[in-house]
Amino acid sequence: MVIKSLTLKNFRNHPYSTFEFSEGLNIITGPNAIGKTNIAEAIYYLSLVRSFRGVDDIDLIQKGKERSEIQAVVSEGELNRKIHVLFDKQGRRVLINGKPVQKISELAKCVNVVIFEPKDVMLFKGSPKDRRNFLDINISKKSIPYFDLKSRYDKVLRERNEVLKSPKIDPVLLEANTEMLIEISDSIVNYRQLYVKDITDILNKITRALTGEGAKVEVHYKSFIEPGPNFKTRAKEAFKRAEESDFKQKATTIGIHREDFSISLNGRDIALFGSQGENRMVALALKLSPYFLIEDRDKRPIVVLDDVMSELDKAHCQKLIKFLKKMKQVFITATSLEVEGASYYQIKK
Repeated sequence: MVIKSLTLKNFRNHPYSTFEFSEGLNIITGPNAIGKTNIAEAIYYLSLVRSFRGVDDIDLIQKGKERSEIQAVVSEGELNRKIHVLFDKQGRRVLINGKPVQKISELAKCVNVVIFEPKDVMLFKGSPKDRRNFLDINISKKSIPYFDLKSRYDKVLRERNEVLKSPKIDPVLLEANTEMLIEISDSIVNYRQLYVKDITDILNKITRALTGEGAKVEVHYKSFIEPGPNFKTRAKEAFKRAEESDFKQKATTIGIHREDFSISLNGRDIALFGSQGENRMVALALKLSPYFLIEDRDKRPIVVLDDVMSELDKAHCQKLIKFLKKMKQVFITATSLEVEGASYYQIKK
């Protein structure tokens, strides 16, 4: 995929900015706090209709303005799509080629973006939620049915938690919700297990390319029930054992929404024993790995690296740039960066 053009109107600190982008490396430069990350944020928003900074849509509208817009032309091979997002205080609207989008999964099919930001260096040491989000987002991009499965799971989970919060719990309703959770979980666990296996293979190759060392990296998926035969029976038993805890906490205490994965580097848990540099390079490799798991080259994601180069030494910068040149389209934000053959966009106040 390639973003050919991007226009921002009253988006963050951009009253009006328009860009024509190229394939290959696009480097966005300028002083700190000038709005470079806001451009990265807008590109990512086109993929999932949410900010990677975790803010509400209302915060994306420039202060003092009533509405904001993102417009983009995104190509997939010979196919061009016009994406238009409008924000105001009543909500947002998303249009593809002028037609309203009803479900986020419709947009997910059209725009795919992977991003690495400075806080991702803490991916392995931080909250399990961040690691689950990585899995859920990238599996959804590779396998659209997963997106719907996860949406269904979240809906049933909310319903089950509401039952648990009731002054008097309805056992029939609770069991019905539990059965539905288990049914959906079986498919989700299988998707996650297969994805982790696929990503481990490519992760080793990327890590070695970025570090120049023969490191061995493994991803360990921690399922709440080991995948395999009789999954549903074993899951039902696990939910039964957890009922007392569920009743006390008034929430579902086990399930795929609490799962996690860890990464070992040369046989040792990187979160516990890895240096900051090792955590950074393996996290970067992990974030880039979904690119190569998309078989259709025209559907491979747009890559965004926000303020990554400032934390790398010269040798690792050179290895990373060499690796990024293999990709269809990459955006890099930096205060300054010189790369032969790259397209440059300087942001000024």
